[in-house]
Amino acid sequence: MPQPSSAPSLTKAPWFRPAAIAVGAVVALAVLVLAAKWLRSTEGVASFIQTYPGHAPLPVGTEAGLPAWLNWQHFLNLLFIVLIVRSGLQVRYTTRPQGYWKRNNKGLVKTKGQPKKISLDLWFHLCLDVLWVLNGLVFIVLIFATGHWVRLVPTTWEVFPHALSTAVQYASLDWPLENGWINYNALQQLTYFAVVFIAAPLAIITGLRMSGAWPAKAPRLNKAFPMEWARAVHFPVMAFFVVFVVVHVTLVLTTGALRNLNHMFAAHDGGDWLGFVFFAVAVLVIVGLWFLARPLFLRPVASLMGTVTRN
Repeated sequence: MPQPSSAPSLTKAPWFRPAAIAVGAVVALAVLVLAAKWLRSTEGVASFIQTYPGHAPLPVGTEAGLPAWLNWQHFLNLLFIVLIVRSGLQVRYTTRPQGYWKRNNKGLVKTKGQPKKISLDLWFHLCLDVLWVLNGLVFIVLIFATGHWVRLVPTTWEVFPHALSTAVQYASLDWPLENGWINYNALQQLTYFAVVFIAAPLAIITGLRMSGAWPAKAPRLNKAFPMEWARAVHFPVMAFFVVFVVVHVTLVLTTGALRNLNHMFAAHDGGDWLGFVFFAVAVLVIVGLWFLARPLFLRPVASLMGTVTRN
């Protein structure tokens, strides 16, 4: 009688699941592209795209161009998002933190009782959150003070058929003509609106719910917004930001890199290399801070705000 093989099953190999997911993703993308190309070959969809090419009209009098303050905001948001995701994953998956921090209960902000000790990773995450929120408040004030909000907030229902048209064009790999200096395409506008006015507030309120700043002795409030809900939403929102950044950077580099980088980092419309140089410097700064965000460098900074211990 043949003996069962002692060799490990192929499906149990550690590489099998990631490989299967990668193959499945490639197949799904190929099917999506073929389906989009077929749709564009039909008379109805071709007519729809001609009617709605992808750019919803802006209000009359909207000025073209992207201001320099938006370039700085873009860089700071990218910096904070990258480091927030890094520190957030460390908080989620680190089982033995390399340091702890406890706030000094002095100065203007004082609380009753002893402050709680938290991991150094969580302290760094919360500090980044505060800086990101402050930067976001400045951004909100500036877009409404300068009128730039009309580039992000849809002002006509036509944005939805234009967005659908843009999605089909992207999926077919025959991408719409881009001119972000004048007007974002409708899919960009809806995505940016979702990032600024939906995803960011969700990240803030769920993060606040899980933090020590949330009032513990508020039974009605805590029952209305349970901790479990915050945890269930906070991580998917982080995943959304990761996907957004990856897709956003990919499209920036594949739809006219030099011109797009000039819009985003040099505040002018052109095909020179200035924006690329600023972008390269920004990447170097982010990579440098990524590697400096270690206990060796975080401890001295954290000790200025509280007591740092190893356990």
